[in-house]
Amino acid sequence: MQDRIQALVDFLCSPTCAGRAPGTPGAAAARARIVAELEAAGVEPAGEDGWLQEVPGCGHNVVARAPGSGPLADRAIIVGAHYDHLGPAAHGQAYWGADDNAAAVAILVEVARALGRGPVEGRQVLLAFFDGEEPPHFLTGTMGSMRWVRRPAVPLERIDQMVCLDLVGHAIGPAGLPDAVRRTLLVLGAERSQGTAALVDACAARARGVTPRRLALEVIPPLSDYLSFEEVGVASLFLTCGRWEHYHQVTDTPDRLDYPKVAATADFLIDLTRALAARPDAPVRHDPARRDDLATIRTLLELGRLLAPAVPPVGAALAPLEALEARAGRGPLGAADLVQLRILVGQLESVLA
Repeated sequence: MQDRIQALVDFLCSPTCAGRAPGTPGAAAARARIVAELEAAGVEPAGEDGWLQEVPGCGHNVVARAPGSGPLADRAIIVGAHYDHLGPAAHGQAYWGADDNAAAVAILVEVARALGRGPVEGRQVLLAFFDGEEPPHFLTGTMGSMRWVRRPAVPLERIDQMVCLDLVGHAIGPAGLPDAVRRTLLVLGAERSQGTAALVDACAARARGVTPRRLALEVIPPLSDYLSFEEVGVASLFLTCGRWEHYHQVTDTPDRLDYPKVAATADFLIDLTRALAARPDAPVRHDPARRDDLATIRTLLELGRLLAPAVPPVGAALAPLEALEARAGRGPLGAADLVQLRILVGQLESVLA
């Protein structure tokens, strides 16, 4: 698996794809390679024109389906990642986009390989490779995921979960930090649908080579395609390693990725996808008002305690976090505490980037 992932990332970050800007020959080359990988994986086309869905003013989404089985087969989950990036740069360079988002595309192809071997138990699984996630399309009508929710392959009321991958290719923090920090994968949004947090935690406990840790979705600003689904009432999960120093830089190259972690993330996502597809409760209700402050605080405390010996300034955040933990144990945090929590999340991301 790791060799396949690396080969696909190398192609998506090659001069042939030239940064994969929507509407360019490089984007078309990337799209053709993704379609070829899906055909080999054995999944079905689920676009409006074979594998493709046109995104007017932008380009094309690529959409596949792994059929479900049993009484829930007419329901669906969707797992998605954008394949576009920022295109050419000066002096013959390009914004290669290895972490953003070639690694996620390669992971999604591995999910297709795993599910293409036969019907999925429970819900069908839609695999969406979105165009137009990057500026100038982000949060506009030409964003690929926003186009998809306006013209979905399955009616929105039959979609029980969306899983979004973005920035999942790198080890967190610089070399020398504890492995338990560097192999962290953040999973946001599980609190927004009943029973999903327990399901994520069970899959995380089985994971090897990557350490999934939960955060509440509300502690970060909108960052990726999951927002399109949240806005139309589909519960989402966002898998990410956060922004880092190579984010939106020409230095976001394949050699900087952590391929064992990427492969381990693929294994975790395959397990999580199967679990989400097979869960017996339907429909899965989206509740954006649901909160899980404790999950966020405990993830920050775990990371802070691991980091403090190597990064002493992090130690100063432990006492405020412990005070927040005590207050969250008595009920939802108030507005001032939530502001403090978001500040602490931002500070930790800054330290690790």
